[in-house]
Amino acid sequence: MGHDPSAPYGVDPRTGIPYSDKQKMVAGLLQILLAGFAVGRFYTGHVGIAIAQIAVTWLTCGAGVLWPFIDGIMMLTGDNVTDVDGRPLRPN
Repeated sequence: MGHDPSAPYGVDPRTGIPYSDKQKMVAGLLQILLAGFAVGRFYTGHVGIAIAQIAVTWLTCGAGVLWPFIDGIMMLTGDNVTDVDGRPLRPN
């Protein structure tokens, strides 16, 4: 079986979709550690969600930081975390 140039990081065995060049662990940790800045969402290319998370955090005087923090936990533990192109994030 040869190397598939369209899937340089392999494919998700459940879906057959090629893995993203982004890593699940990096996205989750960035999102948790820098929750107020939604860095994990910027990393995965979800700029709209990142801006919304920042706006909610600032508009609620910091209370909205729970959204990106929980989002980071979901990135680390979830199975359906994708990049902006819909490709699953690479496993750790």
